[in-house]
Amino acid sequence: MAAAVLVLDALTKQWAVTALADGPIDLFGSVRFALIHNKAGAFGLGGAFVPFLAVAALVLVVVMVSVGSATARLSSAIALGLVLGGAFGNVLDRVFRSPGFLRGAVVDFVDVGFWPVFNLADSAITCGCLLLLLVSWSRSDA
Repeated sequence: MAAAVLVLDALTKQWAVTALADGPIDLFGSVRFALIHNKAGAFGLGGAFVPFLAVAALVLVVVMVSVGSATARLSSAIALGLVLGGAFGNVLDRVFRSPGFLRGAVVDFVDVGFWPVFNLADSAITCGCLLLLLVSWSRSDA
């Protein structure tokens, strides 16, 4: 799951960088594809802490690989794979994109108008976290 998210994230970011270089693409209502290079943290916040956040995300990836390899439930493995793939996709941007190591700008391009612009990695992280919550709630009810 993590590998699939990582590949799809990289492909969609490459598409966005190429296809949206000349401007946004309106889809419907306020929804559009608009290229943003996010140099700050999540939701555009914490710009001064980006190197720290990038290192923290790398640590999270290592921990999740360790935890994920020990899980026996398919739903937990899928959730962890979504979070891991998304986190690693954004970490790769921080490491390899301009302006440099651990300060690179994350490519965001999905603009729904009422929410900060995001990407596939962000969506995978969000869906994975929600699935982890659902799984943990279902375990506590059992």
